[in-house]
Amino acid sequence: MQTIWFGGAEWLAVLRIGLGLWWLESWRHKDKKGWFERGTGIAWAADVAAKHRWAAVGSGFRRIVAPRPKAMAYVVVYAELALGLGLITGFLTPVALVAGLLLNLLYLVLMIHDWAEQGQNAMMALISLVALFAMSWQTWSLDEAIGLFL
Repeated sequence: MQTIWFGGAEWLAVLRIGLGLWWLESWRHKDKKGWFERGTGIAWAADVAAKHRWAAVGSGFRRIVAPRPKAMAYVVVYAELALGLGLITGFLTPVALVAGLLLNLLYLVLMIHDWAEQGQNAMMALISLVALFAMSWQTWSLDEAIGLFL
């Protein structure tokens, strides 16, 4: 497939890199001091989960996240950084795409009442699916350069 400027494979790489930049921006704009020292991110999520219309979300949050808020803050913040860097460089791309898809689905469920947040997570999940099934790591990636996931 040929298009203006690039072929289809290159445009898929652009899409993958753009998704990586989106994850990197999500990491960059977080108040890390608030997340790590004051626990603001997990506290906010606990409040959302407690008021969630699906009881399973609140109980799952209390069972998995609430007992270890500091560790979970680091997991969330550094997962976004790792996803961004992995997708931009194309390193372990299928792993990053699946992990990002799962994280977006988790965010989608947690924020079921917030339509603005839903749009962002839905678009990121859709891009992850397209990039995954189109094997976007075959162009402009470290995976391609070292022969991973051929």
